[in-house]
Amino acid sequence: MSPTFSSLMVSWFFLVQGIWAHAGGHDKSSLSAWPSPVVPQGRYVTLQCHSHFSFHVFWLYKEDGAHVPEFQGKLFWNSFFMGPVTPAHAGPYRYCAFYPLSPSGWSALSKLLSIMVTGIYRKSSLLALPNPLMRSEGNVTLQCCSEIMFESFILIVHRERKPEDILHLVGKLHGGSSQANFSVGPVTPAHAGTYRCYGSVGHSSYEWSTPSDALDIVITGLYKKRSLSAQLGHMVMSEENVSLSCSSKIPFHMYHLSRKGEASDCWLPTVTNFPLGPMTHAGAYRCYGSFRNSLYKWSAPSDPLHLGVTENLKRSPSLLEPSSNT
Repeated sequence: MSPTFSSLMVSWFFLVQGIWAHAGGHDKSSLSAWPSPVVPQGRYVTLQCHSHFSFHVFWLYKEDGAHVPEFQGKLFWNSFFMGPVTPAHAGPYRYCAFYPLSPSGWSALSKLLSIMVTGIYRKSSLLALPNPLMRSEGNVTLQCCSEIMFESFILIVHRERKPEDILHLVGKLHGGSSQANFSVGPVTPAHAGTYRCYGSVGHSSYEWSTPSDALDIVITGLYKKRSLSAQLGHMVMSEENVSLSCSSKIPFHMYHLSRKGEASDCWLPTVTNFPLGPMTHAGAYRCYGSFRNSLYKWSAPSDPLHLGVTENLKRSPSLLEPSSNT
């Protein structure tokens, strides 16, 4: 596209926008980002225009006026593959579609789409207090923390078969660091999902930190409780291999084992025996069940099973056992 033609297109674009803004223009189109508007630095994202009209060509621009070389003097067909993204790509976007069959040839401006670029700062940490296993109707506080003085924190919630939710929290100074608390309660199954926390500073609110480690919030008490037993009894020798058995009348797809209120890595499909391996720590264990289509919605916990660990002392031969010298 020649510079002269590009200049004419820009002039015509703003002229028509003034006319159609006054007259109402076409329907309010929208702009989406796939796979997500939250894009790690160095990755790619596809910007896709949507409208009830059969738009074929669109003009894409950043509303903050920042220079993006890929957009200069160019029209795009339906979508634009952008990347690898840098902090320069972070910000608000709109598009205006070229529609040859309309009197003006242009649509109204689309709704705003914000692109956030992550990985600009070190990752924050995310905690669930008192713990991420929450009984239905209970309360939990999600706490974002960072050594960086972030002015705001962002929580992103990924729920099963639902679009992600973005929550913005105000950061507060706390002993030379920054943190923000988000209180949830009474919790319901709708709160179950995977949470991540990001931090940002005021002058670059579209540039976020690396995400925190994923935190799974699990809601319990949604089905009847299981029963949990130890095959070798409640007292085991140190370093002795132990298996726990979780039984239920309901055929759950997954079984979960918890120790001291924290979910273990034992998420076993259709299997009810948990091989713990060599025992080194005593503790209280509980088991739960869940279904394949709702892995973060668990049954009520089993009654606690208290396991004790004793020193692995060499046994003395019993009087009833034959001696090795005979």
